[in-house]
Amino acid sequence: MGNLFCCVQVDQSTVAIKERFGKFEDVLEPGCHFLPWILGHQLAGHLTLRLQQLDVRCETKTKDNVFVNVVASVQYRALAHKADDAFYKLSNTRTQIQAYVFDVIRAGIPKLNLDDAFEQKNEIAKAVEEELEKAMSAYGYEIVQTLIVDIEPDEHVKRAMNEINAAARLRVAANEKAEAEKILQIKRAEGEAESKYLSGLGIARQRQAIVDGLRDSVLGFSINVPGTTAKDVMDMVLVTQYFDTMKEIGAASKSSAVFIPHGPGAVRDVATQIRDGLLQASQHQ
Repeated sequence: MGNLFCCVQVDQSTVAIKERFGKFEDVLEPGCHFLPWILGHQLAGHLTLRLQQLDVRCETKTKDNVFVNVVASVQYRALAHKADDAFYKLSNTRTQIQAYVFDVIRAGIPKLNLDDAFEQKNEIAKAVEEELEKAMSAYGYEIVQTLIVDIEPDEHVKRAMNEINAAARLRVAANEKAEAEKILQIKRAEGEAESKYLSGLGIARQRQAIVDGLRDSVLGFSINVPGTTAKDVMDMVLVTQYFDTMKEIGAASKSSAVFIPHGPGAVRDVATQIRDGLLQASQHQ
């Protein structure tokens, strides 16, 4: 109906290419336009000005001979003031963009190792964008942005990389665990040394208290009981301790202690041996 009345409608974000007798004449903006077909005017086609996206998957090889699939996402759009170039100069815009992406990626990735390729994704994307901008601007297109959205190596390579990463983390964990055990052993040794030191002080003080108590007992007994000597008091103390020891051993139902010799008269022999040993040590000094 629009052609019958020589009127055509151009939608928003779209331009139309107007020809006269097959020759380009004008670019029609969005809106309604008079197009007298009887005078040779016609529409050659429409061109969208909307932002478009093209995802390109490119297989290539890195410097360390790892095959990867690189996925690049290119966002582009036609320029309104160059709509005639965009319409006439390229027959297949997407194929042209894809060819340039292949060229840049396959020239850049083989210069990098796999790890460097992952780290330099932004530099690769920038190189692709610069090359596309330089080439496509002559055809009436603007490259808005280019992204390297994925670098995907072979499944076996990914598994090997994960195993290497896991082994490195296990090695770090083992070192940390060994360091922690080392610190724990040092602290345990320091604690044992401190404990033994304090235990030694306690034993020394205990023995000092026993000696002081025995001395006071001997002195008090000698004063209160005339005619007794220090030797008689010590023998009596040893006999008393002997019976106390026997009482404690007998009171225990599951005692494994053995007291030798067993006879009460042997206490004097034990005391004599101790006294003789002390006297000999004093003589040698």
